[in-house]
Order: sequence, then C-alpha cells, then structure tokens
Amino acid sequence: MGELTRELRELLDSNKVGVVATTTKTGRPRQSLVYYARDGEQLLISTLAERYKARDVERTGWASLCVMGHESPYPAATFYGPAEIVRAGIGPPTAAIVQRIADLPEPPPVQTDEALAAIGRVVLRITVDRVSAVNYLT
Repeated sequence: MGELTRELRELLDSNKVGVVATTTKTGRPRQSLVYYARDGEQLLISTLAERYKARDVERTGWASLCVMGHESPYPAATFYGPAEIVRAGIGPPTAAIVQRIADLPEPPPVQTDEALAAIGRVVLRITVDRVSAVNYLT
C-alpha cells in the first residue's frame, strides 16, 4: 500500500472533485468527473452500480483518481491502485461524501445499506498504492 505524504493528504482533503479513470472492455481509458472522500489511504466515490465506472472496476479491479487544486499554481497528483465496488457498510462513507459535496459542517444521517441499494448506490473504493504526476505541492 502506498503512503500518502502530508502534502498529498492535504491536496486530497482540500479538494472534493477529481477525475476517476477506469479501463473499458477494449482496454481504452474511460474518465469521469466525481466527488470523493478520503479514508486513510483509500479514496471513496459514491456512484450508481449501473455506471460504466462501477462495471469497469468490477471487471478489472483497478482505478485511478486525478485531483487538481483550483488556484495557481494548480497543484495536482494522480492516485492509482486496486479498486473494488463495495455494497455493504456504505452508509458512513456515503454520508462523508455527501458532507463534502454539500459543504455541510457535519455528515448527514447515515442511510442503511438497504436504502442505498434501493436507489442503486454503491461505493467505488481505491486503495492507493502508487502516486504519480505530482506537481506544485508546497
């Protein structure tokens, strides 16, 4: 497992949007703008189970997330690693992601796995084992 430096954690924690990349069935890259939250060395993305990114991860077990700061000099890094689609115990990470999306001071009430499954929600979890394209971190 990769170790995130203080600077990399700050980049991840101070931004809430990134571009997730997965691999299509033909081996080509697929990218999607997503909201995310960090849990230690793992990056969590709430998505719908039917989305291509979820299906790609279930097929390949891999994803990356590129995160960029939005002020000059535009710090950025790309985080890679094994990925999986999680369906159990996703209430707390989903609440953490919603908190970041809505800029809430506290997470919203945690939903049950059953309630999230009823609306098709899953969590795409990337365990960071490599970081590259690190630019302009202080």
